[in-house]
Amino acid sequence: MSFGRWLGLIALVAAVLLLWSMREAILLIFAAVVLAMALCTLVGTLRQRLNCPRPLALLLSLVAVALVAGVGAAAIVPPFLEQFNELLLKLPEAWSELLKLLHQSMESISRMLYGSSDGGLSWLKTLGKTAAPSGTAGLGGGVSDWTVRLVGLAGNLGGALLQTLFVVAVALMIATQPEAYREVLLLLVPSFYRRRAKEVLLQCGQALSAWMGGVLISSLCVGTLAAIGLSLLGVRLVAANAVLAGLLNIIPNVGPTLSTLFPMSVALLDAPWKALAVLALYVVVQNLESYLITPSVMHHQLKLLPGLTLSAQLLFTLVFGPLGLVLALPLAVCLQVILREVVIHDVMDPWKAPPRRRLSTASPAEP
Repeated sequence: MSFGRWLGLIALVAAVLLLWSMREAILLIFAAVVLAMALCTLVGTLRQRLNCPRPLALLLSLVAVALVAGVGAAAIVPPFLEQFNELLLKLPEAWSELLKLLHQSMESISRMLYGSSDGGLSWLKTLGKTAAPSGTAGLGGGVSDWTVRLVGLAGNLGGALLQTLFVVAVALMIATQPEAYREVLLLLVPSFYRRRAKEVLLQCGQALSAWMGGVLISSLCVGTLAAIGLSLLGVRLVAANAVLAGLLNIIPNVGPTLSTLFPMSVALLDAPWKALAVLALYVVVQNLESYLITPSVMHHQLKLLPGLTLSAQLLFTLVFGPLGLVLALPLAVCLQVILREVVIHDVMDPWKAPPRRRLSTASPAEP
């Protein structure tokens, strides 16, 4: 290769390495863009309803968001923190109860198979006995260590607070002048493709707006249904578990599974059947959310296949960490729009196969 090509290759590798080292900052900027899109959606709705200029709609949107956040924090956060702390303290007790039930089940199975509790499953019972005290202590110590880590994480809240302030500040800047920032981004695209790139960006924004509206409605429905069901079952700490169910519903596949563990642990302390009832309740709620609520509120949203969603979660978690898991779905929504519009419509569809050469059917010339 020539010197110019070698230089171009080195520059490309350097750019990729630079982007890789800045992946966390890029993800924070993307989180700011998602937040700005939510704010722009609210601003656009107010402009249509009130027929007011954009600055006034933006101010009204900020005031409305601040009021809702303040009222929600005052009404939900204190009981949630109190109940969540109690929930963490009850986890070791729930684990001890679970080990006790497992040990009793081992004895019953051994008695049914061998006529006594000292049959061929003695090794399994011994494992349960040895795991009970040490496992309880181990889990108690593990939960204590987890609590200590949470306290340490709270001690490092300064970094997370700075990142949150950065995301909010950038989101407000973008929401104030979205067209100006869009034009700056389009300057990075070759001139012949800028008009098409603008259309793709607008479609990404529409897909994100549809996704955010659908997720908000879906999370509210899941939290409300969980609160009603837990109240009917008589499970304690309803507020904390309902808020967790609504918040973790934002993370598909992983979030609903995690939200089930906490109420089952609390219900297990009352009666084993309650834990099974809570599991059945959450299965019903998640099926309602998957097959009734989400299709009803997201009929204009891009359809993401469950396998692609799970793959995107795994990939973005490995690359970006926990924040990548939270933002996996909006990233997947934008990537699906880009792949569909750019790769498929603009590259693959116009790509035609080269014309085939026709074989000559004439007989060879005679000598």
